[in-house]
Amino acid sequence: MESLKRARRVVVKIGSALLVDRESGTLRADWLRSLAEDVAWLKRGGADVILVSSGSIALGRGVLGLPMRELALEQSQAAAAVGQIRLARAYEEALTPHGITTAQVLVTLEDSTNRRRYLNTRATLETLIALQAVPIVNENDTIATDEIRYGDNDRLAAQVAVTVGADQLILLSDVDGFYTANPATDPQARRYDRIDEITPEIEAMAGDAGSGLSKGGMKTKLMAAKMATAGGCAMAITEGSKYNPLQSLENGANATRFTAQLDPQTARKRWINAMKPRGVVTVDPGAADALGRGNSLLPAGVIAVSGSFGRGDPVEIHEPGNHRIGQGLSRYTASEARSIMGCKSSDIEDKLGYPGRAALIHRDDMAL
Repeated sequence: MESLKRARRVVVKIGSALLVDRESGTLRADWLRSLAEDVAWLKRGGADVILVSSGSIALGRGVLGLPMRELALEQSQAAAAVGQIRLARAYEEALTPHGITTAQVLVTLEDSTNRRRYLNTRATLETLIALQAVPIVNENDTIATDEIRYGDNDRLAAQVAVTVGADQLILLSDVDGFYTANPATDPQARRYDRIDEITPEIEAMAGDAGSGLSKGGMKTKLMAAKMATAGGCAMAITEGSKYNPLQSLENGANATRFTAQLDPQTARKRWINAMKPRGVVTVDPGAADALGRGNSLLPAGVIAVSGSFGRGDPVEIHEPGNHRIGQGLSRYTASEARSIMGCKSSDIEDKLGYPGRAALIHRDDMAL
């Protein structure tokens, strides 16, 4: 795993047990301020930063006087509704002194499995990053049920990392890496410094240990590692309770690092190319040339649309003569694409009757 100083885009996952004192249920404000110093340090080095943070239920249950045991679903949702306000405010107060704007993004598992929602989430995160904001992502516990929950923020963080093409994912945990056994119960347990491949033997070593405030154990962290590394993102597990945990990691703190075999862009293009296309858009020679130079596909360059596809569905891109030049995820339905093909982006609203995105297929959602 490369130095954090050379990172292009970093996703950091913060667990409840790090952010909230398990005895009092109150925020560890000094620790959060030290994490904000780390975020500012990364951004000064040129990295984009996204934080995936637990803590809303842990904060809310303390305010509402709910017990520290497992809560009923409706109690968890009520605690999240109260705690989410405090969590967002805490991040804003910690990051504002560094001149950093924060944004709250709440998601559910359904947002990543539905292609339309996935593209909308990606577009929102990319826009926030372009505007130099730091998104604070959390599961939308106030509405999520068991059927649409990630269930832990380790996997959510990995999904976010893959969605935005991050090159490094850091899981701040209550342990300093991945061990051959649970180090709390086995004095012979050995920590891995680096894992290049997650084998069945590695998976068998993972236990279900978690703190009283945390949902995730090592199994969920391995699941996150498999998702992230397959998407071209390296991942590290490190102990996060110390102050300035990211700078500590950079300076040699204990950690287990999972290596990625591909870069994020190559992994994403392979994923897009592997999808079964739902339609075809044919482009003129000028548009084909623009795509070859790395541009997005604008409606003005489209001369034909075939098939039946929805927003977020994969479509083939052809030149005249039925020559396939690539594949991408459409930001419009087939009927919308037919309505706006050949039009300038400024004319989309007049054609559709509502505002639309400038690109039919964005370059980040395209594999040529």
